Amino acid sequence: MNTVNLQDLLMYAVYFAPRGQHRLIHLGHQLAQRHLNPMDRLIGVIGDAGAGKSLLIKGFFPGLELTNDDTGINVRPLPILEHAENGRFTSHTYHLDLRFEMAFTPVQRLADAVHAALAEDRRVVIEHFELLYPFLKINAGLLIGIGEEVIVTRPNLFGPLPEDIAAIVFRSLRYRKMAHTAEDLTGLVLYKELNYQGPVEHADVKHGFVLDFATQPDFDPAWVEARVCSYIEQGIPIHPLDEAHIAIGGETIGCTGPRIHLRKSSEVEHFQLLKEFKVDPATGHYLLVGLVGEDEQVNLNDLNDFFQA
Repeated sequence: MNTVNLQDLLMYAVYFAPRGQHRLIHLGHQLAQRHLNPMDRLIGVIGDAGAGKSLLIKGFFPGLELTNDDTGINVRPLPILEHAENGRFTSHTYHLDLRFEMAFTPVQRLADAVHAALAEDRRVVIEHFELLYPFLKINAGLLIGIGEEVIVTRPNLFGPLPEDIAAIVFRSLRYRKMAHTAEDLTGLVLYKELNYQGPVEHADVKHGFVLDFATQPDFDPAWVEARVCSYIEQGIPIHPLDEAHIAIGGETIGCTGPRIHLRKSSEVEHFQLLKEFKVDPATGHYLLVGLVGEDEQVNLNDLNDFFQA
């Protein structure tokens, strides 16, 4: 009896791209369990700066040495290039950040090194894969894009092409950054102005965020929305301080995704809080939903519609 490999049936899987470091790494681990085949050799990762590509890769491939990352670690000489030129591939998996390496090495030379590694049955994980594809001339076996969502696809002769995934994730990342910025501004109001002390869990929704309260909060969402909008109007600068904090103006805020923000608060568009808490019937928790980029009445049943713009 023939057996069906479910990974071969994968066309297009979509997941929320979380905004915290640990959540991104955990998602990468879960995606590897679901979608990575041990025989996959060419893995393409696509996403703009600050999208979380490196964190997702760390979850996918625990222990893989990244040739450069957000902490400023840059491995030299580049292992895949050095091993291709001396003809001895001593590692099973290689990492390559195309946008970074293009500053030092001609793209065709990098493409030739990838071809050499694949010919030796090595695995290559390539960030900014869309930049290498025209020179490599073969598509990835597993193609991953990260913007507002994480898109996982297994291309075939009919696509998708790397530029198709890039067009989606580059356009949508702005919503993720807007949502995260608005989420932290909301937290600033809750913790600094209202002195809220209760536990809050964080979740995701398309073009927005969800704050999960175990008990019913005693504040008015309309008042919180007005205060957040006042911060947005002021155009307050926002920048990362370290791996666990950001600065919003003169305030230091705890944050596990410090790079996934806008540069200033006024770049948040059409922020709104739903004026009533939604009760989760499964947990009894009270959910506060914040949205960005939508200057119109929101239908709750459409919030997770992937086919929205």
